[in-house]
Amino acid sequence: MTTKESPQAVDAGMPSFTELCQNWHRAAENLDRFNRMLTTDAKIAQTPKEVVWTLNKAKLYHYVPVVPEQDRKPVPLFMVFAIMNRPHVLDLRPGHSFVEYMLRHGYELYLLDWGEPGPEDKNMCFDDYVLEYLPRAIRKFKSVSGAQEFSMLGWCLGALISTMYAALRPDDGLKNLLLLTAPLDFSDQEAGGFTRWSSNPAFNANTIVEKLGNVPGEMIDTGAKMLKPIENYFGSYSMLWDKIENPGTVEAWHAMNTWVRDIIPMAGGAYKQLINEFYKENKLMKGTMQLRGETVDLKKLKANLLNVIAEADHITPPCQSEAVMDAVGSEDKEVLRVRGGHIGIMAGRGAEKNTWPHIEAWLAERSGT
Repeated sequence: MTTKESPQAVDAGMPSFTELCQNWHRAAENLDRFNRMLTTDAKIAQTPKEVVWTLNKAKLYHYVPVVPEQDRKPVPLFMVFAIMNRPHVLDLRPGHSFVEYMLRHGYELYLLDWGEPGPEDKNMCFDDYVLEYLPRAIRKFKSVSGAQEFSMLGWCLGALISTMYAALRPDDGLKNLLLLTAPLDFSDQEAGGFTRWSSNPAFNANTIVEKLGNVPGEMIDTGAKMLKPIENYFGSYSMLWDKIENPGTVEAWHAMNTWVRDIIPMAGGAYKQLINEFYKENKLMKGTMQLRGETVDLKKLKANLLNVIAEADHITPPCQSEAVMDAVGSEDKEVLRVRGGHIGIMAGRGAEKNTWPHIEAWLAERSGT
């Protein structure tokens, strides 16, 4: 004997027309939100600051302190970012900003923004950054702050510049040096990172610069993304869609994407030097690197050193940062290994739990009177 299911039983597992409409509306809202995240800019780098010095395109910023003067650390922190990116990632968004974090802990903060090179800057090289721009900015910073000793934080190529400065000007008041994902040692040509492209004999930086002058930021950005194409071109957007209804995740993604999209060119002279003298010839670690006739001897670097290495860094593999610990003359030196990538260790979700507190604690011990 058979029985027929009632219409109500058949329809029990199906959404109603009202529910269907609600789902369509929700999907449309999500799609609109997804599109806005891809095509608009978030508000980033909002912490109040003032310009205290300029040279050509470069600017030196002083962040407005947030704690009383008597509670501030006596040794200020001078921050140097890479020359082919905006430094806004240090102050990504309110509530998730390394700058905010350090200000709350009583540090006087200064940031050197290299600016965007124009066609007239195509011959600028590391000699200019290390021996002209950086010393002049530091002289102004000392005048404004009144401090004779200072700490310096260098990230990516900013770490390379800071390292060479610290070795060439060891008696200029630099007390503490923090290196973040520092590309310094290129002896391992199979290490990955940009050596994948630069070690190819057909890769000719001189020809690129001869044809283009300054190297477009889009070219460098594409090279970086192609080191992990699936993750960079698909994974990031897939994650955004999966989390599109999570406001916190969407806000964080939007801020990071805004910074990533704001790319600038790299001065042609510096690009040639980076590929030829660092990546291909490894002059810094060999002790043969010269800037305006001065040899960069890492043994002369004597500042207290914290070397922060990202264990999953595909831009600066850990091996490019490790060997400097044996090369420098610093007596007080430490390596901090952090799980994460080139940018994530300082701007990712775990940065304020894993990286920032260690940096602050290390610096606090060395920033007293």
